Amino acid sequence: MPGVPVNESGRPANRERLSFRARPSLGESGGQHRPFGVGTGRDGILYVPDTAERRAPMMVFLHGAGGSGQRELRLILAAADRYGVVVAAPDSRGTSWDVMSGAMGPDVAFIDQVLDAVADGCDVDTAMASVGGVSDGASYALCVGLANGDVFDSVIAFSPGFAGAAELVGRPRLFVSHGTADPILPIDTCSRRLVPALRDLGYDVTYQEFDGGHTVPPEIADEAVRWWLSPGGQA
Repeated sequence: MPGVPVNESGRPANRERLSFRARPSLGESGGQHRPFGVGTGRDGILYVPDTAERRAPMMVFLHGAGGSGQRELRLILAAADRYGVVVAAPDSRGTSWDVMSGAMGPDVAFIDQVLDAVADGCDVDTAMASVGGVSDGASYALCVGLANGDVFDSVIAFSPGFAGAAELVGRPRLFVSHGTADPILPIDTCSRRLVPALRDLGYDVTYQEFDGGHTVPPEIADEAVRWWLSPGGQA
């Protein structure tokens, strides 16, 4: 995969595109913390905080390599509680997201199923949807978000390694954070290259560096969600 967003004729764009589109949700409000119960094999977690009101904003949050939605949900949990955000944390079909093995497709199809399940089971504003993630999940959130800017209004990427899309659709706002002492995905070869490339492509990128490693400090998670929900994207 490339280190910066590109258009690649060798990778079919339709495998990156979601079929889900904003529509009225059918579910009810109220706290939930349960598996999605869709698809086969690995599943994921739906979290609806008690603070979620009617037509709550929703976020798809993607785990890092070797992780799961249940494990990585904790990184965004306090911010979701504070701001009343419904979080869908799916599991990748394999140990990491399909783009890591060279081609998007199966995980995109599963995210489609998850979005439908959230819209059918919760009272959410499907037009106010964000995709985020950490590490490999952050890279994948950028890949999916750049290819589906008509579905996600924002992308939140905590310590990404790269971004790539065969077709850039829409102009989602982007939030990127990275630790200056990250030993897993070093900041100089990752976000410090990636963010300028995204800005050169015309994306509105809010970028935060912090003292630390390959992690998501609670204050960064809070800032990212506040940025997403604030008018004009002001953190």
